[in-house]
Amino acid sequence: QVQLVESGGGLVQPGGSLRLSCAASKRTLSYYAVGWFRQAPGKEREIVAAISRNSGSTYYANSVKGRGTISRDNAKNTVTLQMNSLTPEDTAVYYCAAALWTGLPTTDKYDYWGQGTQVTVSS
Repeated sequence: QVQLVESGGGLVQPGGSLRLSCAASKRTLSYYAVGWFRQAPGKEREIVAAISRNSGSTYYANSVKGRGTISRDNAKNTVTLQMNSLTPEDTAVYYCAAALWTGLPTTDKYDYWGQGTQVTVSS
C-alpha cells in the first residue's frame, strides 16, 4: 500500500502563500487519485482539492477556487498544492490522501492518508 507524507506547512501571514507537498513511498502514486483535505479546530474535515491519476481532472472546493492549484509529478511521486492569498480561515491541518481510482473519487473512497501538516495563517 502507498504511504504518504505531507510537508510545507507552517506559519504564514494573511495574504501570503504556501506550497504543500505530498510525497509517496512503498508504491507509485501514479495509480492513485490524490486529494488534499483540511480540518480546522472544531470543524469537520473537508476536501480542498483533488487530482486524478493522469492529471486529466481536478477539483477545487469553492473556498479555494481561484487561490489554489493542485498538480502532480508522477515521475517524482509527488502531489503539490499551491495556496495563495491565504486568510486566517485557511488555518487547519492539511492532509493528503490517495484513492485507487481512475477519475475523481468521492471522499469516502480515499483509503490512504498522511499524518498531516499544520498551516497557520496569522499576523
